[in-house]
Amino acid sequence: MGEAMKDNILESVRSVVFKESETLEGSSIKIEGYDFNRGVNYSEILRSMVSTGFQASNLGDAIEVVNQMLDWRLSDESPTEDCSEEERDPAYRDSVTCKVFLGFTSNLISSGVRDTIRYLVQHHMVDVVVTTAGGVEEDLIKCLAPTYKGDFSLPGTHLRSKGLNRIGNLLVPNENYCKFEDWIIPIFDQMLEEQTLENVLWTPSKVIARLGKEINHESSYLYWAYKNGIPVFCPSLTDGSLGDMLYFHSFRNPGLVIDIVQDIRAMNGEAVHAGPRKTGMIILGGGLPKHHISNANMMRNGADYAVFINTAQEFDGSDSGARPDEAVSWGKIRDSAKTVKVHCDATIAFPLLVAGTFAARGKRSAEHKS
Repeated sequence: MGEAMKDNILESVRSVVFKESETLEGSSIKIEGYDFNRGVNYSEILRSMVSTGFQASNLGDAIEVVNQMLDWRLSDESPTEDCSEEERDPAYRDSVTCKVFLGFTSNLISSGVRDTIRYLVQHHMVDVVVTTAGGVEEDLIKCLAPTYKGDFSLPGTHLRSKGLNRIGNLLVPNENYCKFEDWIIPIFDQMLEEQTLENVLWTPSKVIARLGKEINHESSYLYWAYKNGIPVFCPSLTDGSLGDMLYFHSFRNPGLVIDIVQDIRAMNGEAVHAGPRKTGMIILGGGLPKHHISNANMMRNGADYAVFINTAQEFDGSDSGARPDEAVSWGKIRDSAKTVKVHCDATIAFPLLVAGTFAARGKRSAEHKS
């Protein structure tokens, strides 16, 4: 093989290996992390997430999407031809904010994320809450008795012999549920009496509001939801210890009726009647809360913002693992929406997200008032 041929082959190989690049300068974020030589600045660490890469960047994107959600005002949009006189008023348009739907699974209330959620509800930073039965009862039970740290590897047989229930690496003594029964059964008796004598129509959200009122405990997010008039929806109210208590009560004092149809009207109405407001979804975990919020927003042609935080994968076709783009195909999220999914344990990601969004704004607001 001659030298010229060798040079041609080498040049051909080089042209394949070192294909000319399209420039990314100015159009893409450069990957770089936080420099700890600058000391420990937590707000700057959070801001650096977006340029760190992998799921840190997704978390950084989620912080940006939530901040966009919270920044939005109706005044950002041009008035429509058919809008009312009120909707044309600049002061009114400045006052109209995005309606925020927050959904989460029960394990997050079992965990310390309960306190993060309580903070948001306490300060009326979200407008609608959707959870599972466990997300209701665990909040109430923690007002009666604590949950403890255990270990993922503790053997079930041993724990069962000790009357201890394991939720991941958390432990809940059976005694907690006994205290819950003693507390809630008299409330069910009162509710049945009101149903009989006053024709009260109970729905899951009305039951939850009543329980928030009765618990009267400032560590409870349900107490603050009741106090601030934030609806908490749970169409699966019987799927947990609450269901056990309703089952026991139906033998001791039968007749209590809880109507889910009125609640689906109320839940869908929260989206349909959002009016000129944009809507945003922040959903921790999957399952029922994720779908219930998404489906309600389908009734208004989709949400405008969506942040999902969970560890589920989409490859089994589950709704839990579905990325936001799948919801776009159903009309549950608008095709123009700002969306991101963070593939991460919500106990890690959500407190950081709140620190970079809601809590940062709350701190600024408090400093401004002082």
